[in-house]
Amino acid sequence: MARLLIVGGFLAAVFWVYSIVDCAVQPSTRHRGVPKAAWIAIVVLIPVIGGILWFTIGRRRANDKGTIRTVAPDDDPQFLRSISKSEQDARIRRLEEELARLDDETDDGAAPDPRP
Repeated sequence: MARLLIVGGFLAAVFWVYSIVDCAVQPSTRHRGVPKAAWIAIVVLIPVIGGILWFTIGRRRANDKGTIRTVAPDDDPQFLRSISKSEQDARIRRLEEELARLDDETDDGAAPDPRP
């Protein structure tokens, strides 16, 4: 029983330190609710529970609404709706021509295919 308490205390201390470090190194934009200094104080003053609160409530995830996500033009439906059908066709034609040209360049310098 004593070993279990020692191991549990050690794991709690490791989690506490990890929570403090994680809270301290996150940029201020990744903190939810209260300012960064308040989160650090919560994690330090309430050892295990503060760390659990930090990871469940305080830390902003990358997929939260508050973050800015960059979308490539080809993946942006609004951009695709804004260009006309003829522009889309011309763009596809240019990309196909470039792909064919690159394919021809690759075939010229390559060894013959040994497969039948």
